[in-house]
Amino acid sequence: MARSYADAVAALNTLQSNHQIVEALRKNPRLNENAIPEMVDFWTTVGYNTADLDRLNVIHIAGTKGKGSTAAFVSSIFNRYRSSLPATSDYKIGLYTSPHLRFVRERIQINGSPLSEEKFAKYFFETWDKFGSATKPVYFRFLTLMAFHTFISEKVGIAIVECGMGGTYDSTNIIPSPVVTAITSLGIDHVGMLGSTISEIARHKAGIMKQSAKCYTPLSNQEKPGAEAVLEEVAQSVGTELTWVTTMPDLAENRTKLGLQGDFQKENASVAMTIVKEWFAKKEPETPYDAKFRTIVSDGIASARWPGRCDTRHEGNITWCIDGGHTLESIQLAGKWFASEIKHITTLPSVTAVKIYLVFNQQTRERNASGLARALYDTLTPLLPQAISTALFTPNTTFSPTSIIKRTAPDLISVGTNPDEVDKLVVQNELAATWKQLDADARVEVKTSIEDTAGVVRDDVVEEGVQKVVLVTGSLHLVGGVLEILEG
Repeated sequence: MARSYADAVAALNTLQSNHQIVEALRKNPRLNENAIPEMVDFWTTVGYNTADLDRLNVIHIAGTKGKGSTAAFVSSIFNRYRSSLPATSDYKIGLYTSPHLRFVRERIQINGSPLSEEKFAKYFFETWDKFGSATKPVYFRFLTLMAFHTFISEKVGIAIVECGMGGTYDSTNIIPSPVVTAITSLGIDHVGMLGSTISEIARHKAGIMKQSAKCYTPLSNQEKPGAEAVLEEVAQSVGTELTWVTTMPDLAENRTKLGLQGDFQKENASVAMTIVKEWFAKKEPETPYDAKFRTIVSDGIASARWPGRCDTRHEGNITWCIDGGHTLESIQLAGKWFASEIKHITTLPSVTAVKIYLVFNQQTRERNASGLARALYDTLTPLLPQAISTALFTPNTTFSPTSIIKRTAPDLISVGTNPDEVDKLVVQNELAATWKQLDADARVEVKTSIEDTAGVVRDDVVEEGVQKVVLVTGSLHLVGGVLEILEG
């Protein structure tokens, strides 16, 4: 009997979790040193050698924040270019990204669309069966192997590959000769694995640099203490050229529209445009970078979509402002974006007043959840016209045990958290206590599911003309659950 997509997701969720790996590495960082040799061995087991990856003409992207958005811009530009080619063209673009929001197949895309359930199951079990009764790779490594196998099988000609965590020891870093690499904005994250300083983190991210490929990074990274020296040092040691990217004039002056909201996306879009130009210069130099091509690039930037990043959804008298920010800088950027959305909403003629809500979670304790909540409060307080009325804290559990849906989507099972802490709502109670200290007048509640949290907002009665505006942030897994509640 054929094995289904549901069978594939169920099997995937049995693999050793990211949480277990992070804990093991925190106790013994030297385990990292085996990461790439182990991935090469796994790749051989699947039936390939690393040289096969060069057939994919890879664009490899690392960074603390913005790497997913940059990958989305690059993918959108290439797909816009693909649509300009004759219908008979077999030009295929692959995108591998993480984490997923609603469906795990979102991580592996071809020509701008997630794999179908049928193709996901096909390539999943082709990879799975290669290991037989042997121990399978852990969750993220397995998906990386599967993505590469999928792209080669589908004869993808361009693969945009986003690092999962770090760079040097990231499972994607078995690509021997990418066409171009990029390191997006740097910040403090995953300190247990990458270090507690920008220079330490920069060294990990710079591990994707290869002699075969120029590397591009935003000029803003020069302002991060120690980052510039480390990136330049690594570039010189591997024999590649490092280019600092400034914001493109058309973006800075708003002549090119951004498909992703937030002024900070101008930096990511500029890096994406530079990446694309370099890729064509190396792989298709006969394609002129003329006015027609620049229009394709601009259209690709304008048509880019990346759910869960500065994403606004409307539901009756509720505006959901959703952003997966989960580091200090990305939380602050999310706060500034939310304040700009509030400012816009208050100018609408149909709106007499707003009532502001926060839905927040940060399940990874190493990120100092309470510190991120304080940073968000400090960012929002001087920018909002009034205080947040209700702050709601929830784990990443999507559905209530008593839900009429009566299911937990297997795609939404988080493999990056401590199950015991989730069950006891440890982080959520800490966050609630922190917010009460910050704002004693706010209504603060801890809920046990995202569905129940959304119910609080939906059931809150307000006068006619009052718009309920909700900021959802702190975790991409939280964002995925909210989108499932809104769209599922």
